Amino acid sequence: MQFDKVDVQGAARRLRESLYKMGIEIGLGRSLEVVAAQLGFRDWNTLAATLGKTAGGNGTELGGNVPVLRSFDESATRAFYVDYLGYDVEWEHRFEPGMPLYMRLRRSGSVLDLSEHHGDGTPGSVVWIPVRDARAFQRELKNTGHHAVRPGVDRDAPAGPTVTVIDPASNILRFCQPDYPDEHFI
Repeated sequence: MQFDKVDVQGAARRLRESLYKMGIEIGLGRSLEVVAAQLGFRDWNTLAATLGKTAGGNGTELGGNVPVLRSFDESATRAFYVDYLGYDVEWEHRFEPGMPLYMRLRRSGSVLDLSEHHGDGTPGSVVWIPVRDARAFQRELKNTGHHAVRPGVDRDAPAGPTVTVIDPASNILRFCQPDYPDEHFI
């Protein structure tokens, strides 16, 4: 049976919505794991590795990029990315309690890794993230609210209308509405 990323992510989204209506909240990562198990895969990573592969492929296909951004303050990072920007924590890792946190965040097709490990990422890095409607995204952020961030929409940005926010580690996230969205959304 052939699956594609849109089918699987859509199933995970529908699962979350159905459970939410029953009063059960789960993150995107958990819903992807459940869908993978329902389809007979060991876990989401195993299923994801099979998505989009074509018969006779030579194994040189590349997956989506995942930027690694530096973080310093776990609570400020969670408040910014999860509470304010609406990302879900897909997974997190520490070598042992009290050690630096490394976590993967996801919102729709956007995946970011955040790391407290020295040498991972550089504070002040810039990430360009496509968004279907920059104005709608900006309104969402305004309604969610953050004590230190109140972005507008730069309508004259070179790649299209852009909402720019700066995270607690000074990383710059540019949510841009591209002129040719079909190139950026599955």
